[in-house]
Amino acid sequence: MAQDRPGEVSRKTFLGIVTGGIVAAIGAVVGATGLAYFASPAFKSESEDWVDIGPASAIKHGVPTKVDFTQRRRDAWDVIEQRSSAWVVTSNGADFTAFDPRCTHLGCPYRWDADKKEFLCPCHGGVFNEQGQVVAGPPPRPLDRYFVKVEKGRLLIRPLVKRAIA
Repeated sequence: MAQDRPGEVSRKTFLGIVTGGIVAAIGAVVGATGLAYFASPAFKSESEDWVDIGPASAIKHGVPTKVDFTQRRRDAWDVIEQRSSAWVVTSNGADFTAFDPRCTHLGCPYRWDADKKEFLCPCHGGVFNEQGQVVAGPPPRPLDRYFVKVEKGRLLIRPLVKRAIA
């Protein structure tokens, strides 16, 4: 066995330092990846959630209009397209309300009856007024609404986020 000279590192110490460095590098990569995974929603752009459903001027005042749209959402590397619709109402052309197209009773699709000026659900007789409030039937609450905004004359909704009205 050779004597260690002062200032030189032994083979055992050198291998311990290299092994510790490799373990630390692996731990840093795994830790950073995990941290990025859990922190990524905080940095996600909200603009992806808004769906352009057309020009705001296309919605007639006082007439609920059914608007069909395609919603795109990203799931890892896949982009999932889902067709949906909303009922949009405005009384002044500036303030808009967008209703989820399903009844709050059992999720059946409802329709607008222009003669009665009410939303009618054919499944169990649910009736809602133009503001989405329950008028008759078994629905337990008013129609669900989507968040709505107007940007540059275009009507945008957030269909993944619903809010109940009081």
